[in-house]
Amino acid sequence: MTDDQLKAASAEILHIPMTLGAVVPISNIPELKNETLRFSGETLAGIFLGDIAKWDDAKIKADNPGVTLPSKDIVVVHRADGSGTTYIWTDYLSTVSPDWKSKVGTATSVNWPTGLGGQGNAGVTNEVTQNPYSIGYVELIYALQQKLPPGQVKGKDGSYVAPSIESVTAAAASMSGSIPADLRASIVNAPGANAYPISGFTWVLAYKDMPDKAKATAVTRLLFWGIYDGQKFSNDLGYAPLPPTIVARAEEKIQSIQSGGAKAFPGR
Repeated sequence: MTDDQLKAASAEILHIPMTLGAVVPISNIPELKNETLRFSGETLAGIFLGDIAKWDDAKIKADNPGVTLPSKDIVVVHRADGSGTTYIWTDYLSTVSPDWKSKVGTATSVNWPTGLGGQGNAGVTNEVTQNPYSIGYVELIYALQQKLPPGQVKGKDGSYVAPSIESVTAAAASMSGSIPADLRASIVNAPGANAYPISGFTWVLAYKDMPDKAKATAVTRLLFWGIYDGQKFSNDLGYAPLPPTIVARAEEKIQSIQSGGAKAFPGR
């Protein structure tokens, strides 16, 4: 939530990290079905701004030495609906490209300079698979489930990083020392040779004061289970587990939830 949204809320709201996800580029170039393409942030911003219009553009070629790229028009595909996926994607582009930040910005829904819109991850995937020479973005979990080989993205340290469970957790771990006290944080373009740069948290939003004691106890017990025992289910669901430093800070938020002036969480 933004500062303005928090101020407008009827009561204080906590952001409690539950897991980590990533957003990945997917493309459809018939001549390169077995190739994993690589993209710098500058290249992705140029493509989605419409400034890079051909697959054999010099910037794409520089990211992919040795790959024969076709001289074909790029078909850009983006989300037509508002989504956290779009927020993470545009947050990354705004972080790595001043041009993108000034012209488009970061939001769950933006005014796209170019391209076709698709509803949800499924809609973007359908557009990409049906349109040769297209590129879009989807959640990592969706790419894994649909067996869509995602591209590698150039990290802050200069290495091209493949999206994976491990590289997403690495991104959060590398940023843990700079995450603010309220745990509202962007972890895009995180430092580290193994940190996938288009990663982000998924939070549970919880009221800090819950008047119904029974519900408050139940909610805090569920949240506590989620950040500890629940983390072991992340990998199988295509999400990345929280690093221990973030788990400890999430527990502090859970422990701070109250009901009737007393701590809501009953204890371990």
